[in-house]
Amino acid sequence: MKRSITALIAAALVAATLTTTTASAAPAKHPKPVVKCEFTPTPENPAAKPVRRPSPVAKAKGTVDVYFLTNYGPFVVRMDRSGAPCGVHNFVHLVRSRFYDATQCFRLTNSARLGVLQCGDIYRQEEGGPGYKFPDEVSGKETYPRGTVAYGNQGPGTNGSEFFVVHSFANIPPNYSVLGHVITGMDAFDRMVAAGIADPDQDGPPMKPIRILKVWAL
Repeated sequence: MKRSITALIAAALVAATLTTTTASAAPAKHPKPVVKCEFTPTPENPAAKPVRRPSPVAKAKGTVDVYFLTNYGPFVVRMDRSGAPCGVHNFVHLVRSRFYDATQCFRLTNSARLGVLQCGDIYRQEEGGPGYKFPDEVSGKETYPRGTVAYGNQGPGTNGSEFFVVHSFANIPPNYSVLGHVITGMDAFDRMVAAGIADPDQDGPPMKPIRILKVWAL
């Protein structure tokens, strides 16, 4: 009986929605701004996990929230397409390809110059990317305060899957494309730092492994 009532209510809601949609004029559609992206294969560094190159067209407007579940707790990053459209496009592509699932973050720093967690390298620090690279998206005015999420690289135009999250501050030149900022869950990074770094210079592997269990984008 309860199921029948529920079905009737659902049907009524659907009917009301359809009636409203039919009665109102269809809103005018405006094309969303897009940009062309160049993803260049890197045969010398093949993909560490099976993944295709992203499509060469990226949205250049709006935001997307990316959810991370780690062994230190969850956090959420709000990424801004207008700041780095190709970078955000690529990141979401890798997330939906499950590239970051069940991976490890191999570098944690907590020095006077740099306080970041570096992730996205599948094999080890700075090794194990997606098998392609793409150009930087920087203006020269980038700053990296606490909560910033940006691509790591090994020189100009070498973006791939590597990224870092600033847990304190990063006194670095504006050479790294900013994806967005952590909007909730910075306490997870505080716990990571408190657990320690296995390096006397406070720049190396975490004392306890930091694992990304699952990532998804909405």
